[in-house]
Amino acid sequence: MRTESRLFIGVAAFFLVTAVGYGWRSKEPAGTAVLIVAFLMAALVAFFLHVQYRRRGLRAQDLPDAEIADTAGPLDFFPPHSPWPITTALGSVLVALGVVYGLWLFLLGLGVLGHGVVGMVFQYADRDGQRSSSPADGSGSSSTSSSTR
Repeated sequence: MRTESRLFIGVAAFFLVTAVGYGWRSKEPAGTAVLIVAFLMAALVAFFLHVQYRRRGLRAQDLPDAEIADTAGPLDFFPPHSPWPITTALGSVLVALGVVYGLWLFLLGLGVLGHGVVGMVFQYADRDGQRSSSPADGSGSSSTSSSTR
């Protein structure tokens, strides 16, 4: 992910230079704000990819002498089902309708949206803790390992 991180750092730098130049030459706040938001989004992706590279190291795709078989195996954990995307979508719809129909609906939608986002973020927060509590070497007896689960 080092290459992807560098790519998005370049994209973020482009948008930053463009935002500064555009804001200085045009004195127009809407276009400058859009370019700053584009810079922030590219910087967020670059930061995420850099953190993943620091946490996981080089992938097989990053090595010049890697074989196709080096990438075999499970990729990562993918949740089987979750109610939180539907809750987040409902909250987004209520926020959008609240802009049209009134502050009360907007605030209700903001609460539902916040609940959905927090639920989605922390849905599997304790997953790593559960995984590390199991015996790492697998040498324990079956009665011991079943009682710890």
